Amino acid sequence: MALEDLYQNPMMSHLLDSLDRGEDIGHYGRLVFTMIARHFLSDNELIEQLTKDPDCDEAKARGLLRQVEAKGYNPPKPDRILQWMNEQEFPICESADSDPDSCNVYKSLRFPNEVYDKIASYYEGGA
Repeated sequence: MALEDLYQNPMMSHLLDSLDRGEDIGHYGRLVFTMIARHFLSDNELIEQLTKDPDCDEAKARGLLRQVEAKGYNPPKPDRILQWMNEQEFPICESADSDPDSCNVYKSLRFPNEVYDKIASYYEGGA
């Protein structure tokens, strides 16, 4: 899996393009990016992308990645992304008003099976 795969999702494409322009995508933008991109990129590739954000040096990027990995965060659902987007200035999912599915990474990206297994076991345990 690679960077090209992430461009299949409008939100991730927007985040990647914003990072390439050197924009600050905000704390939640970096969090969402990390929660998703870690399944497609190597650690070094992910760090390289995050450090294009002027508010994210290498130490901050590595710390965020370690936090996401340690907590075992799954890619967020669209409602969580929209909630976080309202907490910051940068629009994580810029076409959310016109295309609600643009924030749904599960519609356009294929994650490793263990992500789906973890989600299924969470819901089975809660039932």
